[in-house]
Amino acid sequence: MPTYDLNTVLAELKTLSKGEISRVPLPDDALIAQYERETGFTFPEDYKVFLKKASNVSYGLMEPLYLTTSTDPIFLAQDLKENIVAAKQVGVPADWLPICYDNGDFYCIVPDGRVRFWSHNGYSDESWEDLAAWIKQVWIDEYLQTEEDDKA
Repeated sequence: MPTYDLNTVLAELKTLSKGEISRVPLPDDALIAQYERETGFTFPEDYKVFLKKASNVSYGLMEPLYLTTSTDPIFLAQDLKENIVAAKQVGVPADWLPICYDNGDFYCIVPDGRVRFWSHNGYSDESWEDLAAWIKQVWIDEYLQTEEDDKA
């Protein structure tokens, strides 16, 4: 299984997005610390890097959860705090940190640093070595493959 460098993967993601970003500004260290206090999670360092560098990138079908001070309902639908509550209500383990909501399912960082898929349809053992692997294999490569399949 290949190992991916987070900064390289984030650079690829930004290039593929062609500058498309959401209206949510990237969080700073203070907002990240606030979310850690309010959620009870200590975010892994690679997740903090992602949050500060690329959490507002708009590319493909994945939309990561936001950290925001906005009360605009359009942002709250993808707000990390709101989605942690929603994830727990549907059975996501309490120590799994949701990072992306996808049609009733969640991608979560688990305590050992892997990213795990939680399906509302039942158990899934899908996982990725770390955040960089998830971004590369799911967010980037699966979307590129979908685009190629659609052209064929």
